[in-house]
Amino acid sequence: MPLLLLVAGSAVVAGAARRTPVPAPLLLVAAGLAVSYVPGVPDYTLDPEVVLPLLLPPLLYTSAADSSYLDLRAQLRPVALLSVGYALFATFVVGWAAYLIVPGLPLTAALVLGAVVAPPDAVAATAVARRVGLPSRITTILQGESLLNDATAITAYKVALAAAVGEGATWSGGVEEFLVAAVGGVGVGLVLMAPLHWLRTHLKEALLQNTLSLLIPFVAYGVAEQVHASGVLAVVTVALYLGHRAWEVDFATRLQEEAVWKMVAFVLESAVFALIGLQLPVVLRGLEEYAGAAAAWYAIAVFLVVVATRFVWVYPATFMPRLLRRVREREENPTWRGAMVTAWAGMRGVVSLAIAFSIPLTVHGGGPFPQRNLILFLTFTTVIGTLVVQGLTLPPLIRLLKFPGHDAQAATLAEANAQAQASRVAEQRLEELLTDERNALPPPLADRLRSVLERRRNAVWERLGQTNPVTGESVDDTYRRLSRDMIGAERAVFVRLRDGRYIDDEMLRTLLRRLDLEEAAAYREAA
Repeated sequence: MPLLLLVAGSAVVAGAARRTPVPAPLLLVAAGLAVSYVPGVPDYTLDPEVVLPLLLPPLLYTSAADSSYLDLRAQLRPVALLSVGYALFATFVVGWAAYLIVPGLPLTAALVLGAVVAPPDAVAATAVARRVGLPSRITTILQGESLLNDATAITAYKVALAAAVGEGATWSGGVEEFLVAAVGGVGVGLVLMAPLHWLRTHLKEALLQNTLSLLIPFVAYGVAEQVHASGVLAVVTVALYLGHRAWEVDFATRLQEEAVWKMVAFVLESAVFALIGLQLPVVLRGLEEYAGAAAAWYAIAVFLVVVATRFVWVYPATFMPRLLRRVREREENPTWRGAMVTAWAGMRGVVSLAIAFSIPLTVHGGGPFPQRNLILFLTFTTVIGTLVVQGLTLPPLIRLLKFPGHDAQAATLAEANAQAQASRVAEQRLEELLTDERNALPPPLADRLRSVLERRRNAVWERLGQTNPVTGESVDDTYRRLSRDMIGAERAVFVRLRDGRYIDDEMLRTLLRRLDLEEAAAYREAA
């Protein structure tokens, strides 16, 4: 029952957030914080055995599958500098700062805290990037960083934790573990991606293909973790490959898969941010031995260090590589505005909390883990601080910096040119097919095929710069509205015939599905 309430409540809040200018993640966290103090609400403790293997793989998969492999490859250097370089840099700087700020906190435990709060969250970065409409290059870099940095942070956490609990970790051992996890994770992904793609293209039913699609992230993550490799990198590798070759899967699978994964991502993202807010009572209960003012000072100090550390890394990592001629020749010139947004878009999320909750209660020898409850508290306040402060101020910052907006005219022109080239090839193929006696069609049906191609080719060109002088509607909106009204009239007739028992429910479902597909096609043509 608590799980059902969590999913239902978070979905309601996320749906309501779409009608407000406030990003959904912030409303969900705020709602979770408020609900956590309602009498009778059960504790929702983040179990890392659930969050990491059950929530992280599907969220990473859907984000990676929607990303562009070609764009990520083009931005590989800045993505690597952030996902690997910055994550390790933040681990050491935040850890060292916490060691100096918090009296009695061992350096090894402080480095555990640094690794926990090092990675910006994939869900938060993607959600905010979609909402504010960042330039494509910055969005690609942020998405690429958030897809890969979890692997770096989790590995750094394991090394720091081994030292903290007394397992005798060494620098060379840490580097070796990092390389094994990274190379192994990518290797598992490379081994799995081709067989999984073959299965997707050879299963004949869309339901089976989509069932496989839901299992893929868990399979990739589980296999990689079994061989002590990075499950995160395995999932991302497989998802990028399958997303890049999604065009080879039949249309019915793509239609269903898009709807299924949108629903899965919506439910999981909503529940994840609500869970962050619901952690407050659990975290505060373990903070009894610390004075309120001291704990607040530690929280503010660590939050400021986390924010400042990202600026310290991002600006040099953005502009110093430009000193190399090869980099200048291959990459476009970055701007200080892009670096500012990249530095400020460092929201932390549920992965940091899940890792923090996985810190053991004791070290080797049976003693308590040093200041574990304070580490949990500082992780929570850092996550909330970055989501609230940076999440709320990022949209106005982008507006203040006046990034060039999306050029809709240029995008429509590129779409029209692509459609024209495809239509010409399709027309040639149609005429070749119609010359074969085995493909003979009555002239009206052959003309219908030609008219479909012509309408598809002309529809994009007609959208360029045309609006209705009376209503101000674009031709897209008018086309979509008229199509929806016509189909709605047909749909009402079919329902009336069913109610009058002229047709049965099975025939009604068949007719309605046909109309649904036509409405979807009309919407896509206009959109």
